[in-house]
Amino acid sequence: MKEILHELESRREAARMGGGQRRIDAQHGKGKLTARERVELLLDEGSFEEFDMFVAHRCADFGMEKDRTAGDGVVTGWGTINGRMVYVFSQDFTVFGGSLSETHAQKICKIMDMAMQNGAPVIGINDSGGARIQEGVASLAGYAEVFQRNIMASGVVPQISVIMGPCAGGAVYSPAMTDFIFMVKDSSYMFVTGPDVVKTVTNEVVTAEELGGASTHTKKSSVADAAFDNDVETLSEVRRLVDFLPLNNRSKVPVRPFFDDPGRLDSSLDTLVPNNANTPYDMHELIKKLADEGDFYEIQAEFAKNIVTGFVRLEGSTVGVVANQPMVLAGCLDIDSSRKAARFVRFCDAFEIPILTLVDVPGFLPGTAQEYGGVIKHGAKLLFAYGEATVPKVTVITRKAYGGAYDVMASKHLRGDFNYAWPSAEIAVMGAKGATEILYRSELGDAEKIAARTADYESRFANPFVAAERGFIDEVIAPHSTRKRVCRAFASLRGKALENPWKKHDNIPL
Repeated sequence: MKEILHELESRREAARMGGGQRRIDAQHGKGKLTARERVELLLDEGSFEEFDMFVAHRCADFGMEKDRTAGDGVVTGWGTINGRMVYVFSQDFTVFGGSLSETHAQKICKIMDMAMQNGAPVIGINDSGGARIQEGVASLAGYAEVFQRNIMASGVVPQISVIMGPCAGGAVYSPAMTDFIFMVKDSSYMFVTGPDVVKTVTNEVVTAEELGGASTHTKKSSVADAAFDNDVETLSEVRRLVDFLPLNNRSKVPVRPFFDDPGRLDSSLDTLVPNNANTPYDMHELIKKLADEGDFYEIQAEFAKNIVTGFVRLEGSTVGVVANQPMVLAGCLDIDSSRKAARFVRFCDAFEIPILTLVDVPGFLPGTAQEYGGVIKHGAKLLFAYGEATVPKVTVITRKAYGGAYDVMASKHLRGDFNYAWPSAEIAVMGAKGATEILYRSELGDAEKIAARTADYESRFANPFVAAERGFIDEVIAPHSTRKRVCRAFASLRGKALENPWKKHDNIPL
């Protein structure tokens, strides 16, 4: 027995070494951790249970039979993050450049199947040169098997992708179908075709970083949700995100101990909205003053900054936040902000995460670029997402809610449960100046008359009371009491049960 145990341990030791010390040193030399080091950092200490440590590829072409490294370039298994179960796979760049083979894919599919069966999130750490060319179509088939599981798991268990090296070609489509993508600055990139192919086909000269680096995908393309300075910080942020998420679509949001009074009043909110309707203010300030202990986990902070999305806790329970940001484009909705918010709302609805919407929106951004880009369809995505959401929805209008944008931002008409407004709220078809110029076009030459008409329009419509009279606003609340009112609203909605009509699936305006 001792000999067998000794052999077991020596085989394990060889598997742990991956592609060998020289390649491990090369990985460290690039400022990157190895696949196993990443798993150990991500999971609670001592919680990792590995699967398929001794699996090896079956390829016999191009001399591959002479190099059959145990594990075949991916570490898979399960563990816990702050005591809650997650499944994880981590590609090992030291073994064949982390390339995906048939058996490599089978290992990933196995833990994804288990995650679905047992109702736990999947975290994929990507660091791969792509498909293993020596295996040809078998490798491509492996990718497709993984893609199919991404699709089946969507909306069933949270899926998080962490890009910690190259991710190119067909490999990018698996992360693209997951719920969140994190990248590492200067050491990770994603693209369908690399710089060399781009140069050959289009004559564009571009670096890998410019084409698919972290900055590109967090600021321009919106493919990635966030980017961090190094592997350690990235994995720490993944742990923090998992703390906000339910384990699956049938479990409730996690509830954490909290030390912040739900009835806390904050008098500084009474002066948050400036007297001048055109003066901006930072919506982050309101979000943090509403959240337990001021803790706000922002999603896609660098993209479409005119809308803010992320997670807070209220009375210890996770709540998704969508908020217009007056500091950027006056808080207008446009193509990018509509897409960003719609995807976030749909994620929250899929996993029964209540949604808090903070509204200060003067309308949709005008212009040919927006119209040619399809702002109608993209704006409809956000409208559709809010309208189909059955989770508890609480809305607070802080200042402007004009035109169609008022409807889109979780209005009462889209099955909003609690719709509050501050006394500073202005709910109307459009601003007073624009409305007056249309209503009294014949008087445009008389500045005094127009000024009087504008003042009259403001007094009649630039307030929340007309909407409140109709029941479209449930209550006009004092800004300082917002946290208390919102916490009580969500507490009253914990038993909410609402179902949409049966359908195979909807046809959201993609």
